[in-house]
Amino acid sequence: MPSIAPATPERVLRRLEWRVIRRLDGRLQGDYRTLLRGAGIDLADLRDYEPGDDVRSIDWNVTARTDSVHVRTYHEDRDLTAWLLLDRSPSMSFGPVDRPKELVLTELATTLARLLTRGGNRVGAILYNNRPERVIAPRTGRNQVLRLAHDLLRPVESTGTATDLGDLFRLASSTIQRRSLVLVVSDFISEPGWERALALLSQRHELIAIHLVDQRELELPDAGLIVVEDAETGELLSVDTSDVEFRHRFHEVAEARQHELLASARRAGVDLYTVSTDEDLVGALVRIVAVRRKRKR
Repeated sequence: MPSIAPATPERVLRRLEWRVIRRLDGRLQGDYRTLLRGAGIDLADLRDYEPGDDVRSIDWNVTARTDSVHVRTYHEDRDLTAWLLLDRSPSMSFGPVDRPKELVLTELATTLARLLTRGGNRVGAILYNNRPERVIAPRTGRNQVLRLAHDLLRPVESTGTATDLGDLFRLASSTIQRRSLVLVVSDFISEPGWERALALLSQRHELIAIHLVDQRELELPDAGLIVVEDAETGELLSVDTSDVEFRHRFHEVAEARQHELLASARRAGVDLYTVSTDEDLVGALVRIVAVRRKRKR
């Protein structure tokens, strides 16, 4: 049998440019900026609040001083700085053998970085694996995307500690000085309490969160007696997936977690979009663009 060429940053980027970015250009005709840009970056002015304004743009200090609700408006700069906050914790290894969540994260991050740098924007990244793995300073150009892809293709090492996304968001708050576009890509399997750190981050930056899931995290298949491993702790557990009641309880718990995650994102003032491991990347990004366009009307 012919050997399969190993994944390299250049091969990954070329494949995504051909199979994803080229198709996005055809489907969106440049409107991917709706996904990537959002509101402006540099403060332009303050004005009175009007019904329909985004509550995240309220300037609470000015509002308190004047007893009248004021919102901030921003210039839509042609160039911006974007940061990718990328969760590489152990639970991201879950999913189909040929397409786990960590692979979808790599493809998403590489695609978004290329779309941004192609427009002359600077892209930086923070890679997190229960502790900071690497901070990539913002730069422009294709080489910056290759640098990011190189780091994302490196094997993930187990840290033996629980995931606390609050640490990632606090690190981002202290690292990112200038108002930027911040994109979080994670499965949000974490110790509780991270939403406060995310809310503080979203007050200073334009923030988009992408929630990666695998359908088997939501619906257990009937596969009989199996041994499952907790990706975060390594604990092994035998479960009987042929038990209808057990599968039903599993689905209820998964649904409750989804609802709580959405509620946490809303409390943090962050737009949350879900992408599944079995979803076509082009279709997922087109869907996100459509939702963001409706929210901005």
